[in-house]
Amino acid sequence: MREWAFESELTLTPFEHELDVCRSAALRAGEVALRYREHGIGYDSKSDESPVTAADRECERIFAAAFEEAFPDDGLLGEEGAVKPSRSGRRWIIDPIDGTRDYVRGIPVWAHLLGLEQDGEVVAGVAHFPGRGETYFASRGGGAFCNDTPIHISKITSVEQAVVCISGINYFPQYSFSNELINWTKPFWSVRCFGGCLDAMMVARGDAEVWIEALVKPWDLAAPKIITEEAGARFFDFKGNNTINGGNSVVAVPALADEVLRFLKR
Repeated sequence: MREWAFESELTLTPFEHELDVCRSAALRAGEVALRYREHGIGYDSKSDESPVTAADRECERIFAAAFEEAFPDDGLLGEEGAVKPSRSGRRWIIDPIDGTRDYVRGIPVWAHLLGLEQDGEVVAGVAHFPGRGETYFASRGGGAFCNDTPIHISKITSVEQAVVCISGINYFPQYSFSNELINWTKPFWSVRCFGGCLDAMMVARGDAEVWIEALVKPWDLAAPKIITEEAGARFFDFKGNNTINGGNSVVAVPALADEVLRFLKR
């Protein structure tokens, strides 16, 4: 019996096998990462000053090996260097530990992020949070789930009732709107920042309405994009483009998406 088999009442999708492989690999990687954390873990700094640990590298090896075995014609793009050209038109985009700073400090909001890109479009993804016991996943047309329970965005339509999550606020000064950011957030019901992908998942499950991230890479966004979109949210960069390659990102309930974009384009 498969370790991560879908519950029988869930509707099967064309990407069920892909998600099954992802979830099984994420479970194994999560166990490895948690073992490293039990004894404390050091880190090296990459050229952009972001940290990388032995757990990042080992988890990426686990994911690359799993995809190579199950889907040998698919390509790979991993944050820690895994790369392979695609022979199938499909590519796996891997962030072995999203939130390494949180991981190093023992803050349980880090995640394994796995996204499947087909002909340039993200069609399936998994975000596994070992420290929280939560696994989010989605496939194009198949809906979004957390631990096999369907998730959906909230029905809130007004800023005054909405929660906005702002990540990477120390990177916002590079944007022309940064001096107006604090005043812009005043009408919101609440402003929160729990950490990157978790903020995006909060929008997907209806606990927040907007997530804004100032500095991201494709591996940060592949899994969150498909999960949030399948939950009913809109996904775009600061220019309004539906892409994981813009260097920044927004996830918002449709009712508030245009308001956010108007601010970002000032």
